[in-house]
Amino acid sequence: RRAQELDAAIWGTRAAYLAGFDATSNVRAGKIFGIPVSGTHAHAMVQAYRDEYTAFRKYAETHQDCVFLVDTYDTLKLGVPAAIRVAREFGDRIHFKGIRLDSGDLAYLSKEARSMLDAAGFPDAQIYASNDLDEHTILNLKAQGAKIDVWGIGTKLITAYDQPALGAVYKLIAIEDEQGHMVDTIKISSNPEKITTPGLKRVYRIINQMSGKAEGDYIALESENPQQEKRLHLFHPVHTYIAKFVTNFEAKELHHTIFDQGELVYELPALQQIREFVKENLEGLWEEYKRTLNPAEYPVNLSQACWDNKMQLIEQVRHKVTEAGKTI
Repeated sequence: RRAQELDAAIWGTRAAYLAGFDATSNVRAGKIFGIPVSGTHAHAMVQAYRDEYTAFRKYAETHQDCVFLVDTYDTLKLGVPAAIRVAREFGDRIHFKGIRLDSGDLAYLSKEARSMLDAAGFPDAQIYASNDLDEHTILNLKAQGAKIDVWGIGTKLITAYDQPALGAVYKLIAIEDEQGHMVDTIKISSNPEKITTPGLKRVYRIINQMSGKAEGDYIALESENPQQEKRLHLFHPVHTYIAKFVTNFEAKELHHTIFDQGELVYELPALQQIREFVKENLEGLWEEYKRTLNPAEYPVNLSQACWDNKMQLIEQVRHKVTEAGKTI
């Protein structure tokens, strides 16, 4: 509900599921894409019945799977005891999945609630937590020993809270001349990272066949075929002294043809297939690239031919600038 628009909520839910989330509270997205739906009742329901016990009973009468929201009035004195009482009264008639904490000191409350649930004979009941969570808050709560089993993440995810704008640009790298030939183009900048890389290219993921992990991505000219090379020179496209040679590798091409001559030729995989593809590719990355705090920069390298082509066009532009300066 906090997404900027309806489409953002729907497609953001789909993206989150593909990235590894297990379920969504967005029922509409669940119906459209077949994503598992999960959630709890609102605080308003407890307020409407004036107390947790009555509200939880009414909820249990109409729901098989029950997660009770226990923090409307007092989590430990009223909410959790009411959840335990209703779970005992209904017994096998419901599946008491657990309780949800949505405010307060989540670390402290989860520890106390865990002790209460265990003592009442519900060691399998899970503790769900929400309240503007993000990866940093979750890491901090885990460091405090919070007894939380399920994390409900909404606002900080769906609003792209930490990066509301996508820092990406579109630039020409080649243009067709009057004879139908593709001519490389380049955009120059005083910021090295903003200088474009000219020419038609293909991207490969270089997989170490011993570890099964990615050594980095390799950008080559379309005319090159790194799959036939026995040794590759990988180097940083800006800081070229950061370099290494790799052998015993697989060059996995990342490009897929989606449209050909204006016709759609690609069949979109099922959602579960995409989800498994994401998981498989993430497992192919070293943990150093995936950590939340100070992750290592994943290597994206240029082939020597691609680099030489770029340097050649830079020199051509410099020559034009020099000649233009002579005529002023």
